[in-house]
Amino acid sequence: MQENHVRSVIKGASWRMLGTIDTIFLSFIYTGQITKALKIGGVELFTKIFLFYLHERVWMRLTFGTEEVRKGNEIIIQDKHYRSIIKGASWRVIGSLDTFWIALFVNSDSAHPTQTAFYIAATEVITKIALFWMHERIWMRVKWGAKPDQVLQPATQ
Repeated sequence: MQENHVRSVIKGASWRMLGTIDTIFLSFIYTGQITKALKIGGVELFTKIFLFYLHERVWMRLTFGTEEVRKGNEIIIQDKHYRSIIKGASWRVIGSLDTFWIALFVNSDSAHPTQTAFYIAATEVITKIALFWMHERIWMRVKWGAKPDQVLQPATQ
């Protein structure tokens, strides 16, 4: 499904809010302190937007996992499925490392800051994959801002 720019921005913002709420929740579970959980989530809100932007820009420059496909008289560069999987996995690593370092910094005064940061980041890997899947499935049902899929006509000779 293709979508207009406003839908993409709102979808991205809704994901970031859901992801931040998840991080705050996990941070509260492992730290037992709402102020620390809010600090971790608040900092991550901004760092993840910036890091995701950089991640996207790097992947735009990589040709790994792309192929040229002829559609009519045009040649279009398309991503292969494994590229999307590797791109998603690389983002999850960056996102979890970001959470780890933020949690470590915020929890530096606790008895086991490294262990707590690790638990938050490791749990986040699982919860974020599940939540992202759920988020995508919900947005697939929302028709606002969606463009109908294009049907490609065979080129006439």
